[in-house]
Amino acid sequence: MRLFVAVTPPSAALTELGRAAQQLHALPHADRLRWTDPATWHFTLVFLGEVGEELLPELDERLGRAARRHPPHEVRLAGGGRFGDRTLWAGAEGELETLRALARSAGAAARRSGVAVDESRPFHAHLTLARATGRARVNLRPFADALAGFTGTPWRVGRLELVRSHLPGSGQPGERPRYEGVRAWDLGH
Repeated sequence: MRLFVAVTPPSAALTELGRAAQQLHALPHADRLRWTDPATWHFTLVFLGEVGEELLPELDERLGRAARRHPPHEVRLAGGGRFGDRTLWAGAEGELETLRALARSAGAAARRSGVAVDESRPFHAHLTLARATGRARVNLRPFADALAGFTGTPWRVGRLELVRSHLPGSGQPGERPRYEGVRAWDLGH
């Protein structure tokens, strides 16, 4: 199964971001972007990829231990940026070093469980809002600039989640991945 480890902001924080993101749809070329569904917004701490079911019991145990070693902490959705002209994202601010440490621990837990984790890119707190579709090139700078002043209400990161990603399989244009929570652990417990 295809898995990732994540932190999901509370619905109030996502609603605030949703209002800010909705304004981006009025910018030129917004229709050339594939916008993510707000119901799926999250911070991916570690992408695990395909994981065999035989690894799940140890992964569960080790992720639980990782969650217990980190305290709840405060962050907020803030600002935005882009990865080239392919991905538009919303950022975060607050106790980001604690969030980074949680991501490192989740990655170590996965590796110790036998999951091959891609460590080529360090964790960068971001929530993907849109991607350029196909070969379409869209200058994402105006979108990121429009998000620069966004600052959401602080919220408490209190849970670590293991999420399964079901990739689109119907071949229907616009179909998106579906996410299913597998397990969650409270931080610091």
